[in-house]
Amino acid sequence: MEDSELFRQYRETKDVAVRNKIVEKYLYIAAVLAKKFVGRGVEYDDLYQVACLALIKGVERFDESKGLKFSTFITPTITGEIKNYFRDRSRLIHLPRRVAELRVSLKKASDEILSQTGKKPTVKQLAERLHVSEEEIVRAMEAGGVVSLDRTTEKEDDEGMNFYDILASDDGALESFENRDAIMSAVKGLNETERTILDYRFRQELSQTETARRMGVSQMYVSRMERKILEKLRTQLSKDMAD
Repeated sequence: MEDSELFRQYRETKDVAVRNKIVEKYLYIAAVLAKKFVGRGVEYDDLYQVACLALIKGVERFDESKGLKFSTFITPTITGEIKNYFRDRSRLIHLPRRVAELRVSLKKASDEILSQTGKKPTVKQLAERLHVSEEEIVRAMEAGGVVSLDRTTEKEDDEGMNFYDILASDDGALESFENRDAIMSAVKGLNETERTILDYRFRQELSQTETARRMGVSQMYVSRMERKILEKLRTQLSKDMAD
């Protein structure tokens, strides 16, 4: 049976046996991509498990009617999941245990509230759900990882942006991010005030409030400048990758 027919059948029936048949057919891609990341401090078996879970989720999401080959669709999907695993793992193992555990609980509680209400939860809602203070919630949210570029910025529309978001979504762009020279080159294009905000927020991992206090400006000013800086970096990186 051809792939398109298998996917059509699964989309219509949601038969787990059909899904497993598709997964088994493409396990080799999960294996190849997992091996690509061996040697970075994580065992192959763990990477393979992450890749397999991404493969299953990919089968669930794939729409054969769009004419895209599944292999083309699933490769960047699995690669992205593995990179996210490294990013999350690095962040958690370098945080105090209490903060790391709270961040895990925060993610779960946030997903649950979003699922129940259709809206992103407030700090107060999360604090009530987890029976901790709002201050602890904020601290956990602001806790940075080893890769400080993971840090999320605050936006007026509550749609957070981080340094990963300033890059295009294709795998080539992600590979470009791993080249720190590209980041450093883009940062050189910032003025002194922008570099100061970048240093306080993403290297020293200060809150917007503390950054504003040190600079003698308002928190809103820092927030607006932060969005402007990220957009400027995104534009410059996109331009560099196109050259």
